[in-house]
Amino acid sequence: MKEKKAFVFFNCDEEKSQTSMNVFYNSTFYSETKKARKELLAKVEEELKEGRIQIAEENKAKVEASIMEGNPADAGKFITYGSIEAFTIV
Repeated sequence: MKEKKAFVFFNCDEEKSQTSMNVFYNSTFYSETKKARKELLAKVEEELKEGRIQIAEENKAKVEASIMEGNPADAGKFITYGSIEAFTIV
């Protein structure tokens, strides 16, 4: 049986240190459904627009593809001051 995952977007420092990821500030969990992936992408786009995270222009399509079709956690390597962490649902 495939493990179910939930994803959380975190604002964080440039090094993506665990201590900079605050679950009380970023507490929305996104499931693996298409709807939830769209909501996660919208959250990342909002954070980018507000200037809280940075994504190089050439990586924006990679971030969107990871969130919408792949493993959303992979998008984190293209985001500065933000990360997407995966959690296994038990």
